[in-house]
Amino acid sequence: MKQRGRHRRRRQGRALRAVLAGAGLALTAAATLISASQATVTDDPGALRPLTSAAELGGLRLTEQPVPARSLDRLAAAMGRPVDAGAVLGDPDRTLRDADDCTGTERRALPVEPSATRAYCWDTKDTEDAENTDTREWRPQSVATSGDTDGGSRWGAHQVILSGWTHRGDDADSRRMARVAFVDADDPARLTYTWALLAVPVDGGRDYRALASRVSGMVRYQDKLLVTASGDGQQALYVYDLRRIQRATVTEDAVGKVPGGWSAHGYRWVLPAVASYRPAEGTCGRTAGAGGTADTSRASRASGGDGVAPACPSSLSLDSSSAPDSLVAGETTRTDGDRRTRLWRYSFSADPARSGLLAADSTGTVRAQEAYETDAPGVRGVLSHRTGPAGHTDWYLGRTAGKRGGHGTLWRQDTQGAEATECGTSDDTHRCWGDGVGSLSYAPATGELWSVSGRTLFAVPLSALEHELH
Repeated sequence: MKQRGRHRRRRQGRALRAVLAGAGLALTAAATLISASQATVTDDPGALRPLTSAAELGGLRLTEQPVPARSLDRLAAAMGRPVDAGAVLGDPDRTLRDADDCTGTERRALPVEPSATRAYCWDTKDTEDAENTDTREWRPQSVATSGDTDGGSRWGAHQVILSGWTHRGDDADSRRMARVAFVDADDPARLTYTWALLAVPVDGGRDYRALASRVSGMVRYQDKLLVTASGDGQQALYVYDLRRIQRATVTEDAVGKVPGGWSAHGYRWVLPAVASYRPAEGTCGRTAGAGGTADTSRASRASGGDGVAPACPSSLSLDSSSAPDSLVAGETTRTDGDRRTRLWRYSFSADPARSGLLAADSTGTVRAQEAYETDAPGVRGVLSHRTGPAGHTDWYLGRTAGKRGGHGTLWRQDTQGAEATECGTSDDTHRCWGDGVGSLSYAPATGELWSVSGRTLFAVPLSALEHELH
C-alpha cells in the first residue's frame, strides 16, 4: 500500500499497445500522436479523505417520492397493459456494428491502455448525420450491465446491456430528452437493440412528459433502473420499473398524449417513472449542458447553514461486492474550480416488497453509508469494488481530459493514494482512457468493465486494468 501514491515509470520509446483483442483492430497513428502530445500530467488526485461528520453525511441524504399507484394505473388503463424488458429486447430494430466496421473517428475514442477486448459502434441510423439535426443532438453518456449477482446480467432469456443517451440542449430547451437503448447481448458477434423514451407521469397519470435530464449515470438493479436527474427540476434520481414499459401508439415527434393516441418522439416504447429521490436539504443546481460539468453554486446556496451542498449525483454504478449491495454515486466538479469531489454509497433495500429501491427509514429518508472526498475534478464515471479477504475497497474514477481535450484518465484511489495506467513514450503519461469518457459498469459474471466513449460501447477486463496498474 505504501506504493499506492507512486506511478510506474516506463522506459523511453515504449510503443503504444493499441490492439483490440479478438477484433484485430489497431488504433490509428493519429490516436498515438494525440496520446504522445499529452505527455506530462501532474493532476494526481492523491488519497481519498473519509467524510464522517454528521454535517458532511447529512448533505447526502435523499427523500424517496413514489409516484402514486393510481397515477400509474390510470396511465396503463389509457395506454394498454404494460410489458416487461423481455418484450422490448425481443423486438429489436437496430444492430450494433462490430469494431471492424467502426469509423476511424469512432475507433479513436477507445482507450489506449489497457485496450478494449470488445467494442461496438451504434447503428448508422443513430450515428452523426450532417443532414439529420435530431441524430446529431443525441449523445450516449452511460451504461448499465450486470445488475445484481444473482442472474442480474440477464432478463429472462436475454443477456442485457442498457445505455442512456441525452438529447443535447440547454435546460430550458423543450426538446431536452433522455432515452435508453435496450441491447440484447446474447450473441457477442451480433448485438441488437431498440429505443425506449424515459418519461415522467403528469396530471395524475393522464399524460406524461419527457425526462429533461442528462442521463450521465444509470444503474439496473433487480427490476428497477435508476438514472441521474441533473437538470430536471429538483430531483437527484429517477426510478423506472422494467416490468412497467408502455407501448406508444402514434409515431410522431411529440411526447405524450396526442390526437389518436400516445407518442414518444417516434419511439415504440416509453418508460414512465415510478419514483424519484430528491435531496433532503436544498435543491440540485442546473448543469452546464450535455457535455459540461455540474454547476453546484445554486446547490450550495440552497444548502443548510452548515454550507454542505446537497447530494446531486452525476455518475452512478452498482457495487455487488458490498454487503448489502449498494448504489455508488459521484458528483462532477469543475476542472477550474476549488471544490473537492464527493463519492458516496447508499444501500439497497432488503425488503422483497421494495425490490430495486434504496434502503429508507419510515419517513422515506435514505442515508449515505460511506462517503469520501477526492481532489479529482471532472469525474464522469465512478466504480467501487471490494477485493480480498480483508475487504479492501478500490475506487475507480473515469475523468475527462479537461481543457486539454483528447483522451481522459482512469484513476484507482483509496485512502492511501492513487495510481493510473500509463501509455505513450514519456515517463508520466496517464491519458490512456476513453475520449469523451462515460459512466462505468462492472459485470461480475464476465469480469468486464464496460463504458461508453464518443459513440463506442466497449469492455475492458478488470484484470487487465489491474495488471496495468500494478
